[in-house]
Amino acid sequence: MKEDFIKIKEFLDKNNIKYKLYEHEPVFTSEDAARVRGADLKQGAKSMIIRSDGKFYDFILSAAKKIDWNKVKKILSTKNVSFATPGEVKENINCEIGSVPPFGSLYNLKTYCDPSLLENEEIEFNVGLHTMSIRMKSKDWSKLVKPEVIDFCK
Repeated sequence: MKEDFIKIKEFLDKNNIKYKLYEHEPVFTSEDAARVRGADLKQGAKSMIIRSDGKFYDFILSAAKKIDWNKVKKILSTKNVSFATPGEVKENINCEIGSVPPFGSLYNLKTYCDPSLLENEEIEFNVGLHTMSIRMKSKDWSKLVKPEVIDFCK
């Protein structure tokens, strides 16, 4: 949503982070986002909101990867994990699925990042809107968000 876009832009500006902002046609998949941005799929930062035992977490991975649910269960020390429903995502971070920015820390969500994403010099992601994306250095993103970097992909 527009508020999330403003919140993230202000957060980056306040921290003197350089980034490029892109306005583009609406995108709803990682593949479409990579196409309109003219970027490699692996640079896309997918922000997946995961529910476990009544709590929500932000798992961020390269758009070229898939979540390994057994690894996620081990990380969260639980047997019950699933994607948050569209309603839960909207309620907790005021975004639609497919536009969730990789800033779980701004929404008071414990945030995990698969190391494969940080192999990219730059990452790209939607910022709460299906029509707006940001490209920035992965090291700057990691410094700001401070995710727990742990392997949770196939």
